[in-house]
Amino acid sequence: MRRLLARRMKFHLFGAFFVSIGCAALYKFGVAEPRKRAYAEFYKNYDPMKDFEAMRAAGVFESAPPK
Repeated sequence: MRRLLARRMKFHLFGAFFVSIGCAALYKFGVAEPRKRAYAEFYKNYDPMKDFEAMRAAGVFESAPPK
C-alpha cells in the first residue's frame, strides 16, 4: 500500500493529459476548421452593398428608408 496515491496519481495525470489533448484535436479538426472554411466560402462571394440594398428595400432600417 506504500506510495499507492503517487502511483495512481501519475497514471491519472498522464491519462487526463492525453484525453485533453485528444479532445482539443477533435474540436480543432471537427469544429473550428470546418467553421473557418465555411466563413471563408461565405465571404468569398459576399457583396455587402447588395445585402444592404435588399435589407433597405425590405424596410429593416429606420434611418435608411426604402426607395
